[in-house]
Amino acid sequence: MAEMRFTLLGTGSSGGVPRIGGVWGDCDPDNPKNRRRRCSMLIERFDGDGVTRVLVDTSPDMRQQLLDAEIGELDGVVFTHSHADHVHGIDDLRVIVFNTKQRLNVWADGDTQNALYSRFGYAFVQPEDSPYPPILTMNTIHDDQPVTISGAGGDIALWPLRVNHGSIDALGFKVDGVVYMPDVAQIPDEVWLQLEGLEYWIVDALRRSPHPTHTHLSQTLEWIARVNPRIGVLTNMHIDLDYQTVADETPDHIVPAYDGMQISLTV
Repeated sequence: MAEMRFTLLGTGSSGGVPRIGGVWGDCDPDNPKNRRRRCSMLIERFDGDGVTRVLVDTSPDMRQQLLDAEIGELDGVVFTHSHADHVHGIDDLRVIVFNTKQRLNVWADGDTQNALYSRFGYAFVQPEDSPYPPILTMNTIHDDQPVTISGAGGDIALWPLRVNHGSIDALGFKVDGVVYMPDVAQIPDEVWLQLEGLEYWIVDALRRSPHPTHTHLSQTLEWIARVNPRIGVLTNMHIDLDYQTVADETPDHIVPAYDGMQISLTV
């Protein structure tokens, strides 16, 4: 039997909590679970003495997130979409490559690939005037195929789930009985079918009021009631969602996420 471990490295909205300037909104600054970095998740598979590690998104806070998690090596990175709060820590993958002494495989859909090539082309192709070699190898995510990433702990298979995120699409990922869907405004009919029988659904719950590119708390709670996972986990939370307040007002099987939260499954 192998163990799957999911660590929520960041659970905050695009500006984090607190926002620059010490703006906490409704969040109690004395509760450490209200201090939220930008969204990212680490997936690990432990089998025997080996471990396989996959990072979902490279947030601007990635360096500190991986330091706190004591992670120095990765077997792959997958991207949900190209927004800055999910990709702009990508340059710090240089140190991962330095540690492993080999280029790192990353996966993205076509739109996200184009954005990454435009902003961070040097990471994939060595510029003519640069002495620095590229660090990343791009792989394509196809909607109807799993991304399978291998390592010393065995294979991790991530099934992409395409959802609406306002003016763009974003991807969620299904791994065994866990779905991670940090940025979503609307869910297509075909994706609802993939959400049946979940152990954990980690899902966007940006704020209390509606937003054009994200779901909001009351709608997310309706979605969780529809899907009926064993546990619903709320992430991508803005400064108006205090951890303890949300925990107190939601059912026992729905929990607000916090940075460093871990979920484990035996597979």
